[in-house]
Amino acid sequence: QVQLVESGGGLVQAGGSLRLSCAASGRTFSGYAVAWFRQAPGKEREFVAAISWSGGRTSYADSVKGRFTIFRDTAKNTVSLQMISLKPEDTAVYYCAADRSRASCSNYGCFAGPAYAVWGQGTQVTVAS
Repeated sequence: QVQLVESGGGLVQAGGSLRLSCAASGRTFSGYAVAWFRQAPGKEREFVAAISWSGGRTSYADSVKGRFTIFRDTAKNTVSLQMISLKPEDTAVYYCAADRSRASCSNYGCFAGPAYAVWGQGTQVTVAS
């Protein structure tokens, strides 16, 4: 089973940018879909974006479309989330997740379910106003 390690969180001013990365250890991401979720204080965990490792198909939550980009680096075996034009409401703990059953997903409804098999430990993103 793949294990996930996130990095890249931090404190940024509104309008700024951050890049989160999710590295796989133990095995490659081959055959997985990889997603980012986030959870703000007092709120439920929500889907942010996902990508299928083999086909590169992507899906985004409406709240981040046009501002966040998810992409994979097959050489480094990482999935990253580039975030621009950050807003205070983007403040949350961001989690990387992976699931083999979603590897062939091609739409939001398929990617966005919360029951991913493998989760990282999370990384804090704080956007100051």
